[in-house]
Parts: sequence; structure tokens; C-alpha cells
Amino acid sequence: MLVSTATLAEHISDDQWVVFDCRHDLMDPTKGREAYDVGHLPGAHFARVDEDLSGVKTGTNGRHPLPDPAAFAVFLASKGVGPGCRIVAYDDVGGQYAARLWWMCRWLGWADVAVLAGGLPTWLAEGRSLSTDQPTASTGEVVVYLKTDLLALVGEVEAAIVDSSAVVVDARAPERYRGDVEPLDPVAGHIPGALNRFFEANLNDDLTMKSPEDLKVAWAENLAGRQPNEILHQCGSGITACVNLLAMEVAGLSGSRLFAGSWSEWVGDPSRPVATRDQ
Repeated sequence: MLVSTATLAEHISDDQWVVFDCRHDLMDPTKGREAYDVGHLPGAHFARVDEDLSGVKTGTNGRHPLPDPAAFAVFLASKGVGPGCRIVAYDDVGGQYAARLWWMCRWLGWADVAVLAGGLPTWLAEGRSLSTDQPTASTGEVVVYLKTDLLALVGEVEAAIVDSSAVVVDARAPERYRGDVEPLDPVAGHIPGALNRFFEANLNDDLTMKSPEDLKVAWAENLAGRQPNEILHQCGSGITACVNLLAMEVAGLSGSRLFAGSWSEWVGDPSRPVATRDQ
């Protein structure tokens, strides 16, 4: 699930290792590309969160709906991904955007994908170089073997509220979960019954992922006796929830699912219930 900077450095010129820079800022969508142009890992391709890692918005399917799987496969192939390739994603904020690409590749059926441990900050702290060159690649081939069992649709979330068949874990900051503030979506609050685990709780101060042992202990509190496949992850728009999902996988707790539309899809239908504070 994670690859070290040392290991990536050994393979940075290997055509079979395809690296994606996923830097982004939800409040400033141009910031990621601008940062990439200033300097990125040698050979890394830029993945646009709002375009390459998202689909067409309808007004009711959330701020970052999943793209058509075939379109995402074409994007990966255009960057040289093909049989035998290992995909590595990174960002500069603890993996919150890189984990989205990681999850989407797995959803597509591409198992050989990892997030760079510590991301760009660790790479730079170790004195490793950046590049401003725009990489080129011959077109690869990505066959879609869609893993629908990794995804939870809004109807399943609605059902879980009624029959307690699953529990929703909200990855947003506590103040957004409580409904104290809402900087991005038109309605504040959370899905009734959802638990809150801020995605940053999985990270050390240096933005590296905590150890599998520490994560397993922490997530045991959220699981409260449930199996991992009874956990549905959400955030504001299906981005930072992927960090929680990645953390569970790192901890050896495989099988949880992503509600990709997340809060922004949930409130797209005003008839859906909303809770605030600790309801």
C-alpha cells in the first residue's frame, strides 16, 4: 500500500514505475498544477483531481464524482501505464489526494499501486532532487476489471441508517462533522449515525502514516466489534475518506468501502436527513 522514498528513488528512471503527482488544494484548484510546474519528482505525471480523478457533476452526485472507468483507464494508459507497471502516487499533504488515485486504481482492478510514504515533504527532507521537465510516455494499455465491491452507493448508505447493516465513518475535521462550519457544501452537519475519524488522525506530525500496529489499535475503537466490510467511508466529496480507507488497509483491516459521493452527494437531495453536533 505504501512505498518508501528510498525504494522509489531506486526506480525513478524505470519505465515500469509510473509516478503521479496529485497535489491539489480544494480552496485553490490551480495551486497543484502551479506547484508541479515549479518542481516535481523526476518523470512524474500530473493528475488533475478535478478532471482526471473526477467525472461530470450533475448537481446531485457530489463535488468529485467518480469518472467513467473507461475514461480513467485511458488517462492512465496515456501516461504509459501498461502490463507489469507499478503505479505510485504522491502529494504534499499526507496522501489525501494521492490516496484518491490509489483507491481509483484498485477500483479499476489495477492492484499494483501504492502511495509514496511521506510524500513530497519526505522526498525533499532527504535531499532528493526535483525536475521541471514535462515527461513523455508511449501509450500503454489498461484493461478494466471493475471492483464494484470497493464502492458503496448512496442507496446503501440510506439503508445502513435504517437497518444498521453498516456504519459510516466521516473523515472530515470535527468542526465540519459537528456542523459548526461548512466551507465547501451548502448544508452543514453529518449523516445520521456516522462516526467521526478525522483523516489526519492516521498521520504522524511529519505527515507519514502511523505504524500498522498503532493504526490497528486506533481503528479497533471505530470498528467496535464490526468487521471491516461493514465500514463505509465518506468525507466531503470522496477525497480525504480515501486516507481512512488506506489506513485501514495498512493496518491489515481490508474490506471497507468508499461512499464516493460523500457529504456533497448526500446533501444534493434535500429530503435526506442531516444530523448536527454529536447526534
